[in-house]
Amino acid sequence: MNLLQRFANGVDALSTRIGTAAAWVYPLLMAVLIGNVVMRYGFGRGFIELEELQWHLFAAGFLLAFAYTYAVDEHVRVDLLRARFSARTRAWIELLGCLGLLLPFCLIVAFDAWGFFWSSFTIGERSGNPSGLPARYLIKGVLFAAMVLLALQALGVAARNLATLRARETE
Repeated sequence: MNLLQRFANGVDALSTRIGTAAAWVYPLLMAVLIGNVVMRYGFGRGFIELEELQWHLFAAGFLLAFAYTYAVDEHVRVDLLRARFSARTRAWIELLGCLGLLLPFCLIVAFDAWGFFWSSFTIGERSGNPSGLPARYLIKGVLFAAMVLLALQALGVAARNLATLRARETE
């Protein structure tokens, strides 16, 4: 196995571990949702903290699954066209898409997300609601981490497709 394939496999393994861990956010989210509904409608007591926690858990689970979804090839694509292309053409399209579209997008969003996170962290930003969650910078940090992971996964996919193209050239 060459260096490109080993790199791609390592990135896939990391994305899979993080995506699998992120999936455990959803049972926790369901418990918070159920608890909030029971408290509001069963006891007539609502909690802003629980509502905000629901948003944060959903966002964290969703964002941290981006790289995993790309690693297992379950992301949205136009399969109707893709199925008609040769393996070499698919590899070229994927490589160019990763390097020309996805990677720049991830880097731009990560750069902006870092600014949001850092300014929020330095001022100790918290919810605008009196009983809301503290440490709003945490969810902003998740956005940054998700974009970095997705960029890394894009590099892994690009490496795998480059290895595929190089292997076909030597055949």
